[in-house]
Amino acid sequence: MGSPVPQEVTGLLLAWSEGDESAFQTLVPVVYQELRRLAHSYVLRERAGHTLQATALVNEAFQRLIDTPHVQCRDRAHFFAICARLMRRILVDYARSRRYLKRGGDIYLVPLEEACKASSNRGKDLLAIDEALSALSAIDPRKGRVVELRFFGGLTAEETAEVLKVSPDTVLRDWKLAKAWLLKELKQGMARGA
Repeated sequence: MGSPVPQEVTGLLLAWSEGDESAFQTLVPVVYQELRRLAHSYVLRERAGHTLQATALVNEAFQRLIDTPHVQCRDRAHFFAICARLMRRILVDYARSRRYLKRGGDIYLVPLEEACKASSNRGKDLLAIDEALSALSAIDPRKGRVVELRFFGGLTAEETAEVLKVSPDTVLRDWKLAKAWLLKELKQGMARGA
């Protein structure tokens, strides 16, 4: 199946938001492959030996989406932003549970600039990125959302701009400043943890 047509996805999302459960059943196969691709890129960023698989991540995101009452999705970009946030929470929850079990063993800190590359490089500390992103969001919520949508959501600058209702230039400026701020924060965290 090719990439879903944005209008098709938007129509299904609006119908589902209005309570049409059959629209959600039609939507799932339309967006599943794109969500699985996104989840796969997240899983590749995890440390070696990570046991959560991309399929399980997508399934858990769908389950949380179904369990959330009154989800209002405006369009395709907004839907993927919601799914990105859900997958981020799932991965962070999973990492926290593993960290708790191991009491901090096997955790590596990685600069954001490396983590932002779509590579199969493993051993990244999702918890450190999440903590830094939460700190950034407390200071500047829009920059935090830009990072979340672009890094965790895989959205383009244009799609991010659409979700946040700002210009793509604003998104690119926020993205650049947020990456610099997060890199500094991660480096300071590494220095404190050493």
